[in-house]
Amino acid sequence: MEIKQYFNIIKKRLWLVLLIIVVITVGTGVYAYMTNSPQYSATAKLVVNSSPTAGDDSTTANIGAINSNIQLIKTYKEIIKTPAIMNKVVKEYPDLNANASQLINQVSVNAVNETQVMSVSVVDTSYENAAKKVNAIAAVFQREIPTLMNFDNIIILDKADPSVSTPPITTSPMLFVLIALVLSVVVGIAIAFLLEYMDDSIKSEEDIRDVLGMPVLGVIAKMKEEDMTAKERVPAKPFTGGGERANHT
Repeated sequence: MEIKQYFNIIKKRLWLVLLIIVVITVGTGVYAYMTNSPQYSATAKLVVNSSPTAGDDSTTANIGAINSNIQLIKTYKEIIKTPAIMNKVVKEYPDLNANASQLINQVSVNAVNETQVMSVSVVDTSYENAAKKVNAIAAVFQREIPTLMNFDNIIILDKADPSVSTPPITTSPMLFVLIALVLSVVVGIAIAFLLEYMDDSIKSEEDIRDVLGMPVLGVIAKMKEEDMTAKERVPAKPFTGGGERANHT
């Protein structure tokens, strides 16, 4: 099939291709803008750092303490996401307008590259709210750990700044629209070629040659009824001979 034939197939079903493009792109755009609200992430960093034993400043002891702190982070990651911490955050910071279950779902805790640093993050529809929540969680967690674990080894290294303006972490709805536009073009053209492939009716001389394997000797043009009527109204010209009539006597 030549390139010209490909373009003819698309041209013949261009209305269908355009309809598919419009429906998919508009539908995706409406869904994306209605459901994909921007999300912001705020992070606070904590250091797990136990004090060395008095009179013991050996390198081995320090390394052992560091490894112990790294292992404690795994425990702290679970403690910080419990109602024992979040209920106190809700009680002490009512301006956050969130309950313990919501805070647990919004917070995530990670160890920074197997170090003694914990990264506590909160995701919210407002960066200011996310920053306030993560700072409140970090403060309550630092205060409650000595009671829960008999360790006073949490230091807040870095708080989130609510006044900072940061971009959202979620994907822009426009990107979904552009992806839908590209995919709809591909789908529309694919459906157009599929319909052409499934259409086995004969429409041209080439189709006759392909199906019957015989050459086309002649083509009868399709005529409209008004063409036949117009031809009947044209008067026939009288016949006139080319030579002189002979005289017979």
